[in-house]
Amino acid sequence: MDFKWLHTFVTAAKYENFRKTAETLFISQPTVTVQIKLLEEELGCQLFTRKGRSIHLTKEGRAYLPFALRLLEDYESSMAELHRIRQGYSQTLNLAVSPLIADTILPFVLKKYTALHPNSEIKVKIAESAEIAPLISAGHADIGLSCLNVQSSNLNCYSMYSDPVILVAPHDGRAAEQAPPLDVEDLLEEYLLLTHNHPEYWDDLVRQLRIKFPFVRTMLVSQAHITKRFISEGLGISFLPLSTVRRELMEGRLIEVPCDFMKLPVAGGYAISLKDNEKVEHFLAFLAEFRF
Repeated sequence: MDFKWLHTFVTAAKYENFRKTAETLFISQPTVTVQIKLLEEELGCQLFTRKGRSIHLTKEGRAYLPFALRLLEDYESSMAELHRIRQGYSQTLNLAVSPLIADTILPFVLKKYTALHPNSEIKVKIAESAEIAPLISAGHADIGLSCLNVQSSNLNCYSMYSDPVILVAPHDGRAAEQAPPLDVEDLLEEYLLLTHNHPEYWDDLVRQLRIKFPFVRTMLVSQAHITKRFISEGLGISFLPLSTVRRELMEGRLIEVPCDFMKLPVAGGYAISLKDNEKVEHFLAFLAEFRF
């Protein structure tokens, strides 16, 4: 049996149209017809009924579909494993990483780690911080890098770094020595406050602000990189961890605003694992020595 026949069968079952199947697989429609016919001859049954341009799975076709999917999955997994071995990988480390950490420290961490350990294959799944602990518990990832501290008897969680939170606003285009000092009250009257772009500190911070500035107008934006873009385009201001805006501050796209009237929170980054094994301990030891 040719695995191309299975791929064609599964695709045709999805679209119920041989023309769409041919376009998806970049083959001709007659080739689709031939491959389905060859598979039917191999199995000794009809997989589709044809009515005009439409096709539908027969009873036998519906019964065979989950087996075909499983065969393809096993085949692709085996090829991926062979490819991994040919590349020289001796182990695979699955990471679940929050978007904020993926956008800031992760590239530097992985660049150094893969240079030191070229035999380690890294797979990265981007997930919201609240989703990372369940992924670890379910065994879908070896290590999670999250913005949330997890308190669980089943999980290990340790702090990687502390990150001061600052107020940032759009740059007004004037040099710092020439511009008058920015006033938080004026900024909150002019701009929306973009909130909840970090999962750890926003509820308490907004309550404190509303006590002093009851007029504040807010907009919830759940992703820090979108928040930064909104700020640079003049849509609003926000309180963000310093590590997320360091480059924008250096490049002059954003400006830090002093907040002497209140104590700003500190954000964190946390490494989470289900249980220690050799590859997990190795990566965690590397993180412990990394200078964030």
